[in-house]
Amino acid sequence: MPNTSEYKLCSLLFDTTTKDYNANLQTLLKLIEKRPAKSLIVAPEVCLTSFDYDNFDEVLEFAQTANKALKRASKDKIIILTMMEKRDGEVFNFAKIFHNGEIVYERAKARLFHFGEEHKHMSEGSDEGIKIVEIDDIKIGILICFELRFKELWQKLEGCDVIAVPSWWGVLRTEHFKALTHSLAIINQCYVVASDSLNEECTKMSGIIRPHGEDERNGNKPCLEVPYDKKEIIKMRRYMDVGIG
Repeated sequence: MPNTSEYKLCSLLFDTTTKDYNANLQTLLKLIEKRPAKSLIVAPEVCLTSFDYDNFDEVLEFAQTANKALKRASKDKIIILTMMEKRDGEVFNFAKIFHNGEIVYERAKARLFHFGEEHKHMSEGSDEGIKIVEIDDIKIGILICFELRFKELWQKLEGCDVIAVPSWWGVLRTEHFKALTHSLAIINQCYVVASDSLNEECTKMSGIIRPHGEDERNGNKPCLEVPYDKKEIIKMRRYMDVGIG
C-alpha cells in the first residue's frame, strides 16, 4: 500500500492576467515545480484564462497547450484545476486531475453560476460525473465553486479523504466561502483544499481545513502546504461516528 503520509496538500493563490494565458500557465508551472514529489495541488477555477468571454476562441484553443504542459508537470504529483474546452460543439468548464503524465479524471461543471452568466457561454455537466476518485490510496472528490452550495453534492462525496474546491468566488460573499468550505470538512470529516483566485473580484481565501475542523488560510502565501495524514481522518470518524466509512 502506498505511504500516503508522504503526501503534502497544497492550496494555491495567485493572480490571473486575463490577456496573457501563457504568463498564467508559467506562474502555475513554477508553483508546481517548487512543490515536492507526492504533492496534491489545487489551483483556482479557470486560473489560466479567467472567464475571458470576449476572447473565447483563444480560451478554448489554449486548453490544448495547457493540457500538454500540465501532463509533463504532473510526474509524482496530483494537480487539480479547471479549464474551459469545447467537446462535440458544446463548451464546458472541466475539472481535471493530472497525475504521472496523464489526465486521470475529468468532468464538466454541473451547476453553473447564473449571476455570472456562465449559462450563456457554457453547457452544464451532469451530477453523475461527481464521484470519488482514488489515486495513491487517497480518495479524492471535487466541487467546482458554485457547486459548493448544494448539499446533495456534498453527500455524493461522503467518504472522501480530500475534497478539492477550485473556485472563482465573489469577494462580496467571502464569509459564505469560508463557512461552506469549513463546514464541508467538518460534515464529511475529511481534508478540504480550497483554492480561490487572488484577483480583485475574488475572496482570496484559499486554504486547507483538516478533518477536526482546524482552518488555515493562505494569507499572503502563493502556496499553503499541509501534511496529509490518513490517521487524522480515521481518528475523527471513530471519535465522532456519524456513519462515514
